[in-house]
Amino acid sequence: MNTPNNKRRKISQEKIEKVFIELIQTKNINEITVTDICKKTKLNRSTFYANYFDIYDLATKIRKKLEIEVEKLYQVEKDTNYNSNNYLKLFKHIKENQLFYKTYFKLDTDNNFSPIKPNYKYDSKLAKSLYNDKFIDYHIAFFNAGINAIIKKWLDNGCKESPEEIESILISEYKNKNILIN
Repeated sequence: MNTPNNKRRKISQEKIEKVFIELIQTKNINEITVTDICKKTKLNRSTFYANYFDIYDLATKIRKKLEIEVEKLYQVEKDTNYNSNNYLKLFKHIKENQLFYKTYFKLDTDNNFSPIKPNYKYDSKLAKSLYNDKFIDYHIAFFNAGINAIIKKWLDNGCKESPEEIESILISEYKNKNILIN
């Protein structure tokens, strides 16, 4: 029986996801076929379709998986509605999971993905004091684009710098605003 949580199904999903992540590093998503994945995993097409509607569904599920992982990093903050502005744990997670994050950004067809979006609560109190509560949506967009650019550049460079060094880069970008990031 092909129940959602059985061991064989999980193993099949892991194989499919692993091969997809390998393929997406060298191909665009529209160049990857179910046949490619089935050949590399030695699984039947029916197994693929029992788990995913199509390649794009697979990509969405992989992206969601990463977002859930990042959400776990900030669960306490989310539960307590507190923003510590602590990005070191995110940068450590990125360094430990580089391929996953590269894949995440590779799936970014509209430059709108951000690993911090589902978890990040913009510090509106701080923003009000810094920007007189004006154009906050623009400041949020600018911050998201900036942190994504830092993360992408770091990944492109093979995460040679330590997470602490990346955090210090982020802090230095906001020093002029007298923002203290923990």
